[in-house]
Amino acid sequence: MSYNFLPPEEQLEIIKFGTVDFISDQDFLKKLKKSVATKKPLKIKLGADPNRPDIHLGHTVVINKLKVLQDLGHHIQFLIGDFTALIGDPTGKNTTRPILSREEIDQNAKSYAQQIFKILDPDKTEIVYNSSWLLKMTSIDFIKLSAQYTVARMLERDDFTNRYKSGTPISLHEFLYPLCQGYDSVALQSDLELGGTDQKFNLLVGRDLQHSYGQEPQCILTMPILEGLDGVHKMSKSLDNYIGVNESPKDIFGKTMRVSDELMFRYYELLTDMRPAQVAQLKADVQSGAKHPREVKVDLAKFLVTRFHSQAAAQNAVEEFNRIFVEKGLPDKIEEIALDSQEISLIQLLTKVSFASSNGEATRLIQGGGVSINQEKVSDPKLKLKLESGQELILKAGKKKYIKITVK
Repeated sequence: MSYNFLPPEEQLEIIKFGTVDFISDQDFLKKLKKSVATKKPLKIKLGADPNRPDIHLGHTVVINKLKVLQDLGHHIQFLIGDFTALIGDPTGKNTTRPILSREEIDQNAKSYAQQIFKILDPDKTEIVYNSSWLLKMTSIDFIKLSAQYTVARMLERDDFTNRYKSGTPISLHEFLYPLCQGYDSVALQSDLELGGTDQKFNLLVGRDLQHSYGQEPQCILTMPILEGLDGVHKMSKSLDNYIGVNESPKDIFGKTMRVSDELMFRYYELLTDMRPAQVAQLKADVQSGAKHPREVKVDLAKFLVTRFHSQAAAQNAVEEFNRIFVEKGLPDKIEEIALDSQEISLIQLLTKVSFASSNGEATRLIQGGGVSINQEKVSDPKLKLKLESGQELILKAGKKKYIKITVK
């Protein structure tokens, strides 16, 4: 196979874009120069424990950087931590994490592998499982591995330190997690390992262990945490500010259109394959008025739907969005809520969504012609609504209050 690499310095500029930590970029530049000179791709590792069956855009930030490295011609090793998931990563936890069953791990691993290929090229991605080598290690092997690190070094981790100081139990098996994750880098002889900022300690352990085992230490690269649709908190299902990889084209498109004009450029940086200069040009075009923010946001939404579904699905999503929002003059950003199937009066619904503070205010609002459902005015205060599963409606009150209601 022939490799047509970009110059090392140009590759480094592209790879560094949007990152937080790079230890070290100069060491990696040396690796890149050797790679180009020998026409041999570097081994790029990303590990993920199958702790959940599905992922959202926040999880894909690191995977997207992996795609950038893949497009540059390097060898991608996507490691599924089916062994380390049995231990449980204590990162960011103030208590011992429950251990998953083998059945849960296998099911989640299958789902996770399927979802990453919405971004990565399956023909150019090597899927590896760390049970392949960790299950073969003997008791003596684990003793030798444990001898490579001290308890003092382990307690440098913030979560371990905080738990130790507060008297919160730390199980001995939790110390095995960073050791096993680090040994994965030894087994794969990785040149670069990626992870989120919360994984920095674990990635450094891999670097140290490679040195202990006589290998050239890997470089490490961490990516930032992606803000959710609210623009404040990190993307999270529990905060309901996420866009799921497996969501429908309609939902991915609609949710993306709710992203603020400022935040959308961060999404471009972290979720697309655009080069730094291209993102900078987009910002400049919006600031100069050459492009409208809405146009740029539509392009982002189309990109995400195309990536996770198809180009045809993206075009259908655009047409549906235009039909609902543009042609009917609705704002791009409308708050959304989900309600259970039920029969409810319009007055009760207005108070339920906080469009009216009392039944009296709701009645006056309706009688004054200030209420509409799906762009049709409603004038009967006694109107009863039958909300059925799968139904969607847009409720408007006054001139500026809109809410989209989805019935569960």
